[in-house]
Amino acid sequence: MNTAPVRLNVAIKDAHDQLAAAGVASPRHDAEELAAFVLGCPRNRLLVAGDLSQGQQLVFSRLVDRRASRVPLQHLTGSAPFRYLEVAVGPGVFVPRPETEVVAGWCIDALRHSDQPLVVDLCTGSGVIALSIAHEVRGATVHAVEREADAYDWARRNATGTGVIVHRGDAAHALPEFDGTVDLVVGNPPYLPDTHRDLVDPEVRDHDPDAALWGGADGLDGPRMIEAAGCRLLRHGGLVAVEHSDDQGQAVAEIFRASGEWEHIVVRQDLGGRDRFVTAQRRRDSGHRLGAKESG
Repeated sequence: MNTAPVRLNVAIKDAHDQLAAAGVASPRHDAEELAAFVLGCPRNRLLVAGDLSQGQQLVFSRLVDRRASRVPLQHLTGSAPFRYLEVAVGPGVFVPRPETEVVAGWCIDALRHSDQPLVVDLCTGSGVIALSIAHEVRGATVHAVEREADAYDWARRNATGTGVIVHRGDAAHALPEFDGTVDLVVGNPPYLPDTHRDLVDPEVRDHDPDAALWGGADGLDGPRMIEAAGCRLLRHGGLVAVEHSDDQGQAVAEIFRASGEWEHIVVRQDLGGRDRFVTAQRRRDSGHRLGAKESG
């Protein structure tokens, strides 16, 4: 029986080739992440991690096979990074994307100078936006809303011990007790058009929950819902941020303009320079807008 260790660089190279042949978009990254997961070390420590035992190589090979079948990397490792956090994810919950970190970052900046802000995160999924705000904004009270049972369970798990309050409910009608009092509403709703079902990657089509993806014929049902819920929940002068696809910026901004209830409507970009989210301020009766960070 062969018990000799397996050279780590060889195992990663073989995994890279297998994943690249399977059409995985980031084969080197994913091979290294899976190796680090098996070895129980950060990816940036692989150079000094040593070789794989035969048992570790067997586990690694099985994980690579599953990734080659287009199971999401995060389902295999059981977690996903987001800003300064690592959250648990798996079947039944949308895997958070790096682009959403910019949405959360804008919200955090907008709240920096607020005194004990009240925040509602709609369509929270795994809870990453709500958790990041609670983690980075001192004194914030953060409520997160999720309708789907599996995603709600993931959000509750991630929120344990954080102070974030997770509610199961329909974002369109949730938390009526807070109507007119919330300082910031944020949402990453479903926004893909139904006609795109055959265009998305297998990781998305086969593993992300439908309820987190599909936003009706034009993909805008989710943003429309966030606009209406924001208008209901926010105090005058409160802020809203809603994520959308990179070709929906002007359409989402028009939803806010058409309602007549908003000012300072801005289409904002992600780190790649693509339209990614719209922010707006609830029209004010009096006073001044929340914080000093809101700008065009």
